[in-house]
Amino acid sequence: MFMMRNILFYIILCFCFLSCGEYQKALKTDDFNYKYEKAVAYYEKQDFNRALPLFSELNTIMLGTSKMEEIGYYYAYCHYSIGENLIAASLFKRYVMNYPNSKHTEECSYMSAYCYYLESSDYSLDPGNTYRAINELQGFINQFSNSKRIADCNQLIDELRSRLSKKAFENAKQYYMTENYKSAIISFDNLLIDFPSFKDREQVYYLIVKSSYLLAVNSVSAKVEERLKETLDVYEQFKDNYSTSSYLSELEDTYENTKKMLEELNKNKNEI
Repeated sequence: MFMMRNILFYIILCFCFLSCGEYQKALKTDDFNYKYEKAVAYYEKQDFNRALPLFSELNTIMLGTSKMEEIGYYYAYCHYSIGENLIAASLFKRYVMNYPNSKHTEECSYMSAYCYYLESSDYSLDPGNTYRAINELQGFINQFSNSKRIADCNQLIDELRSRLSKKAFENAKQYYMTENYKSAIISFDNLLIDFPSFKDREQVYYLIVKSSYLLAVNSVSAKVEERLKETLDVYEQFKDNYSTSSYLSELEDTYENTKKMLEELNKNKNEI
């Protein structure tokens, strides 16, 4: 048993030396066809960390050759495969520009957009890559309208827009929580316009009514009456749209308080 383990150890060790020797040879050789063959072999074995340096060198020294089209394709995928999505996105886009008639053009155009999707952040962080991913995916749809990837693109866009709508909701809600009611109303209104498929529209309308009322009662006297009337309007809209809402009992109290305040204002005006 001990002898068998030793034999196995030496076999593995020899294999490692041979493998390292082959890779070093591929790195150092001036035979670029050999370098290309080894790069493709490593790529096909999913040994991307070895394939990438070889393709990186080939990407420079074989510019203008017939192999450059395939080198560019492999080079982009190597970066994608090791998680360097933004570099990969740029390389896929460059490939599409350089080889618009290649058999890989549609695939690389999709992959460029998909890499931006992978880099799109959580809704609570900067949304720059999310917007970029949406634009790239929509650009793919516009360019390849008959592609079998259209359904995937639409699904990814829906997911990304859902992230953006959630961020917009949290931003608007933050205005409400910090008592910046005017900004809250504007932000909630924009959310409803920009994201008509937002799932929790009922809560948004509820918060608009609450924000409108709180804005009114905290306004300077010259604006109180106008804003109380606006509160009645948004309350009626809420009631028409969500007649069985669990928020309605609370908003009915808001409605009654709003009416009483308006009655008091009118009474005071008549006395004057």
